[in-house]
Parts: sequence; structure tokens; C-alpha cells
Amino acid sequence: MDLPTFWFCVIALLWLGYLFLEGFDFGVGMLLPVLGRRDVERRVLINTIGPVWDGNEVWLIVAGGAMFASFPGWYASLFSTAYLPLLVLLLALIGRGVAFEYRGKVDSARWRRNWDRVIVAASWISPLVVGLVLSANVFGLPLDANGDRVGGWWTIFSVPSVVGALAVCGFSLLHGAVFLALKTEGEIRERARRFVLRMGVPLLLPVVALLFLAQLTSGAAWTWVPLVIALVAALVGLARLVRWRDGQAFALQGVALAGVVVTLFGALWPNVIPSTLDAAWSLPVADTASSPYTLAVITWVAAFGTPAVLVYQGWTYWVFRKRIGTKHIPPIHAPT
Repeated sequence: MDLPTFWFCVIALLWLGYLFLEGFDFGVGMLLPVLGRRDVERRVLINTIGPVWDGNEVWLIVAGGAMFASFPGWYASLFSTAYLPLLVLLLALIGRGVAFEYRGKVDSARWRRNWDRVIVAASWISPLVVGLVLSANVFGLPLDANGDRVGGWWTIFSVPSVVGALAVCGFSLLHGAVFLALKTEGEIRERARRFVLRMGVPLLLPVVALLFLAQLTSGAAWTWVPLVIALVAALVGLARLVRWRDGQAFALQGVALAGVVVTLFGALWPNVIPSTLDAAWSLPVADTASSPYTLAVITWVAAFGTPAVLVYQGWTYWVFRKRIGTKHIPPIHAPT
């Protein structure tokens, strides 16, 4: 495997990590008013992701940085074409982080409700934008011979990109509910489980539509394999939750997501961005990659830095692995 191909696979892996880890983050925020009916229950939901949400967002930064370093043409064309949606995503992520930090700073129900609204809104907007941009990348953008966008910013919208936005949003909702079934106890856990069993199949429908659109549009014979694996893993995960196997259901969500990402990036190969105006203007992996020297340098940097990051993040999840419930939430102003 040459270095351009290797880094194409690395970027796919980084997006897989981001969607898996940040996906349940988004889902928890989206479900805040659904599963958290009292303030103390909403605090439980926020505390399930409190120690990890900011670390999960690092995967987005690393994915963007890896694209910039290994495929500058890919980075330039995608980010300049989708600059406005990406700006909306940035503002949503900033607002969400501020809301997490400021929500408990004032002992006021109105104050907390307002910041909860910010969390919910940002948690809906973020996966919609991520799904829109990634799907537009896979199915193609209106690029000319120089890799520049033709038309206004709204050209990023198409039937496949809108389906992709709904797919990431639906997966995040489902993923967040399964995560809450795994991380909480008592009534919240039961609500999360009921939500998954009632809404699981409808939430997966946009994902199924996205997979078949990609496969029938530009998929290869071998990409049928990850497509089938994704569908089977998702359905088996729902079945395992019926038997209260929360951990197995959560792991199978990861397997399903891996199948989705492999299918989409397999359909994208050998391009990094197809042009919807002329196939000859598509940006291929080989021609868009950085120089061999640059790719070799960042490969060595990643070889030393990645294990340290994975060990630290894994340690964080291990330390905060236990379930939490309302009994673990102290009063807002504990007695002194």
C-alpha cells in the first residue's frame, strides 16, 4: 500500500472515530428534554458525557488536520466549498461547549433551561451539518478543472447530501440512547431502552437509504460486504438490547458504523472528491496527495503520537466507566 492510499484509509478511520465517539455525545444532547424530565435527570444525562465530550471533539480536529497535511487539494476544495455550513458547525460546537460549562454556574432554573436549549439546538445542528458535508463529499461537488466550486454555497445541498444529514442525525439519536442505556441506571436507563426499541428501526432508515444510494451510484462489488455487515450489526444490536445486553448493543453500533464508513469511502475511492460537472475534473487520491517526503514525515509523527492519545482517552473512559443515576447527583448547593 502506498502512502497516499494509506492516508486515505487513515482519514476514513479518523472520521469513523469521530462519528462513533461524538455521535453518542450529540445523541445525549438531542435526548436531553426527552429522557431528562427533571433537572436532576438532565444533570445525569450531561454527566454521562461530562468527562469525555471535549476529548471526543479532538477527533474532528485531527481529521481536518490530517486532510490538510496529507491531501491539501482535498482540504482546500472541500472546506472552501462548504465554508458556510462548516462555520455553522463551528458556532454550534462552541455554543455547546459553553453551555456545558456555564449551565451550573447560577442557581436558577431559568438559567439552566436556557443553556439546556443551547445544548439541544447545537446537538441537533452539529450532526446535520457533519452528515451534509461528508455526504456531499462522497457523492460529489460542482468542481471545475481547477478544483474550485461552481455556483453558490447552496450547491452543497442535494438529495444524497440531505439523506446523509438525516442519516448521521438518526444514527446519533440511536447511538446516544444506547449509550445512555449503558451508562445510566434506574428510570433513565429504562426510558433510553424503550426509546431505542421503539424508534431504532425508523432512525436507521436514512442510514439504509444512504448506503444503497452510495452503493448503486458508485459502489464496487466488494463494498456490498461492509454494507451487509452494517445492516446486520445494527439489527442484531437492537435485538441484544431486548435482552438488556447494553454493552453488546453499543459495540454492535460501532460495527455497524464501521460498515457504513467503509462502504462510503469505498464508493468514494479512487477519488477524494468527485466532480458533478465532469468526471474528468474529479480530484483523485494520487494527484491530490502531498509529496512523498511530507507523507513520510507525518506518518512517523502519527506513529509516535497516536498511541499516546489512544492510551489517554482509553484511560479516561475506563476511569469513568461506571453507571450513574439520580442518587449520584449532589444538590446544586451542597451544605458546608
